[in-house]
Amino acid sequence: MKTNQHKYRRNTRSITSFKRTLIAWGVIIVFGILLVRLWHSQSASSETPSYTEFYRDVTQNKVERVLLMGRKVKGTYIPSYKDGKQFSLIIPVSDGVLFDALRNNVSDFRVKYTGLVFSNIILFAIMLTLVITAVRFFMFHQMNGAGRNLLGFAKSKARLMGRHRIKITFDDVAGIEEAKEELQEIIELLKDPDRFKKLGGRIPKGLLLIGPPGTGKTLLAKAVAGEANVPFYSISGSDFVELFVGVGASRVRDLFSRAKRNAPCIIFLDEIDAIGRYRSSRLNAGNEEREQTLNALLVEMDGFTTKEDIIVIAATNRPDVLDRALLRPGRFDRQIFVDMPDVNERNGILHVHTRSILLADNLDLKEIAKGTPGFSGADLANLANEAALQSARLGKDAVEMNDFEVARDKMKWGKERRSKVMTDDDRKITAYHEAGHALILSLLPDTEPLHKVTIIPRGVGFLGITMQLPKTDRYTKSKKQLIGEITGLMAGIAAEEIVFNDISTGASNDIQLATRLARLMVCEWGMSKKLGPIRYANTEQAVSCVNDDTYVKLAYSESVSQEIDEEVKKIMETAYNKAHQLLEQHKKTFFAVAEELLRNEVLDIQQINSIIDKAT
Repeated sequence: MKTNQHKYRRNTRSITSFKRTLIAWGVIIVFGILLVRLWHSQSASSETPSYTEFYRDVTQNKVERVLLMGRKVKGTYIPSYKDGKQFSLIIPVSDGVLFDALRNNVSDFRVKYTGLVFSNIILFAIMLTLVITAVRFFMFHQMNGAGRNLLGFAKSKARLMGRHRIKITFDDVAGIEEAKEELQEIIELLKDPDRFKKLGGRIPKGLLLIGPPGTGKTLLAKAVAGEANVPFYSISGSDFVELFVGVGASRVRDLFSRAKRNAPCIIFLDEIDAIGRYRSSRLNAGNEEREQTLNALLVEMDGFTTKEDIIVIAATNRPDVLDRALLRPGRFDRQIFVDMPDVNERNGILHVHTRSILLADNLDLKEIAKGTPGFSGADLANLANEAALQSARLGKDAVEMNDFEVARDKMKWGKERRSKVMTDDDRKITAYHEAGHALILSLLPDTEPLHKVTIIPRGVGFLGITMQLPKTDRYTKSKKQLIGEITGLMAGIAAEEIVFNDISTGASNDIQLATRLARLMVCEWGMSKKLGPIRYANTEQAVSCVNDDTYVKLAYSESVSQEIDEEVKKIMETAYNKAHQLLEQHKKTFFAVAEELLRNEVLDIQQINSIIDKAT
C-alpha cells in the first residue's frame, strides 16, 4: 500500500510538472505571436506624412490604396509617386471633406469600422501582463513552494543511484574488514527493518566514517548501498553552501524529502565537516548560512520530522571539529574508524585493483604490500595504475615487479629529473652529502632499513635522496629510534663539513625535519629528562579554542620556553656530533660510497653493503 501511495504521489507530481511546462510554453508562444504582430504592424509603416501633405496627395490623385480605420489611415502611393511606398498616419478629427476626397480620388478605398483604435497599446499591455504573470509564476510562486527557491537554487544537488545502478559490493572493498563487519548489521536492518522493530529495537539514524583521506570511506558507503539493494543519495557537504542565505537549509530539507519518498534508502554526506563544524558565537558569528544548514540537518536527522527508514552515512577526516549535537546518540549513533591498511590488508587491496591488469607470472603482490607501508587504498590503486603505465611505456607484455618498484619510488619520492643539468661541484657536494646519510643509516641499529640512495634530482627541489623503506608497519617509535633518525638527518651536513670544510643550502630540509622531531620529543612526547613528561604547546598552538566557545591559553612562561630551546638544541648537537664522529671513524667507507655514487648515480642496499664490506 505504501508503495502504491508513493507511485500515486510521483504520478501526481509528474502531471503537475507537465501542466506547468505546458503553461510555460503557451505563454512563450502567445508572447511571440503578439510580438511578431506588433513588429509587423510597426515595420509596415515606412512613411508618416502630415495631414496637409496627405490631403494634397489625395486631391492630386497620387494615392492608389487607402484603408480607413477610425482615425487611423493606412495606404499606398501610386507607383509613379514615391516609388509606391506605404504610409500611415492618424488624422486629428473626423473630416467629411477628406472622406469625400478619398471616395472620389482613390480607386481602392476601404473603410474598416473597429473599436480597437489603440490596438498597439492594447497589444503592449497584454504582453506586459504576460511577462509579469510569467515572472510571478516561475519565481515568486516557486519561492513559496516547499523546498524550492529562486531559479532552483534550493533544490538538492544530491545524485541518486537507483537499486540497479549500484554495482559495487563488499567484494570490491578490501582492507577494512572490521568496518565491513560493523556495517553488515546496517545492511540487515535495511533489508528487513520489521524484524528488528518487532523486538523493540530502533534502527540507527546515522553512521560516521572516520579516517585519513584515501582509506575508502566513500567506496565503503557505496558498497553498503549495493549490498542492501536500496537507493543511494550521494552529496558533498560543500554542495549545501551557496551565496544566498537559507539555500543550504532548503537543500537539506529537499534532500530528506526526496529520500523519504524512496525509503528505505541511504544518504551519504561526504566531507560533512564542511557544514557540521561546531557552532560558536565568537568565532563563526558571520557564517549564519552554514549554521542554518547544520540546524536543518540536525532537525531532519532527529527532530519532529524523524524518519526511521533513512540511514545517513557521513564521512570525514576531521572528527575533532564536528559539532557535539551532531555526534550525540540519535543522530550519528555509531562512529566507525577506517584506518590505514596493514600489510595483509594492502595485499587484499592490491588484488582488487589488479583484477584488470595483466601481471607477470612471477609477480608476488605480498612483496609489494610489504614494501608499501603507509600507503592508503587510494595510493595502492594509483600504484597499480602507474605500474601498468610504466610497463606499457616500455612495451612489455605484462606488468613486472620492477614496474611496481619504479611506480612506488615515483609516488613516494618524486619522478626522476634526468634532464636537470648539475655542475660538477653540485654533483660532488650532493654525492658526499647523500653518502653521509646512507653510511650513518647503515651503521645505526635503531633506524629504518636503507632502500636506495641517488644523486639524480627527484621531485621539486631535491638534488639527491636517501630512501628508507620500513620492513613492517610501525605505530610507535622509541626515543632511541627518534635519536637515530635525527642523527641520520644530521649526517648530511656533517659529511659536507668533513669533506669541504663548509656547508651548503642543500641541508635545509634535513635541518627542518630534524628540528621538528627534536621539538616534538621535548614538547609533545615528554622525552626530555630535564622538562619531564609534560606536554608543552608549540608556537602554532599557543592559543586554541574548544567546543564550549571558550579560549584556552596553552602557552608557557619565558623560562620554560628557554629550557625547551636548550633541550632541542642539545638533542640536535648530540646527534650532529655523533654523526660527525662515525663518519670520521669510517672515513674510508664514506669516501668509497661517495665515489661510487658519482660513477653510478644510484646505489641500492645490496651495492652499499658490498662497498662497506670491501672497505672494512
